[in-house]
Amino acid sequence: MRKASISRKTAETEIEVEIDLDGTGRYDNQTGIGFFDHMLDQLSRHSLIDMNVRTKGDLHIDDHHSVEDTGIALGQALVQALGDKTGINRYGECHLAMDDAQVRCALDLSGRPYLICNLDLPTPKIGTFDTELVREFFQALATHGGITLHIDRLHGFNSHHIAEAAFKAVARALRMAVETDPRKADAIPSTKGAL
Repeated sequence: MRKASISRKTAETEIEVEIDLDGTGRYDNQTGIGFFDHMLDQLSRHSLIDMNVRTKGDLHIDDHHSVEDTGIALGQALVQALGDKTGINRYGECHLAMDDAQVRCALDLSGRPYLICNLDLPTPKIGTFDTELVREFFQALATHGGITLHIDRLHGFNSHHIAEAAFKAVARALRMAVETDPRKADAIPSTKGAL
């Protein structure tokens, strides 16, 4: 029963998130930001985490609050769904190629948030989406999900491809990390006995 529901309401956003870590990658994400919805769909599909996101934000200002606060809520949902983390693999990694782009992700569901994000997106926009918000999303997800998250662009010149490869690489690494380790399904993966 590794599921979670998070409601978050501020003066800037109203967000409802539901996730199921043991899903099949079904998604229904509606944030009012087309490119961001596309990225969340990739995150769900490639992690096999069922994800429903409803974000209403102050888009008349810009997309920043909606993207960042969605990352916060998803991170909180991940923590709730993982519980004490008994039996998980904990670590995940992926090298992902998408056309001209190759992105590497390594992560640890350590409870110690830290982000290294070396994507260097070459354009300021993807359509109407501010590319700097890719990092803002991952920062919020890592901080509120307790994730040590490293994302590096190895190759790439198309901003859309780089961003999408990053979301897919994080998804694949997350899939690996949240899965149950069949050899240690009854143990917390830490010599400390807690994560």
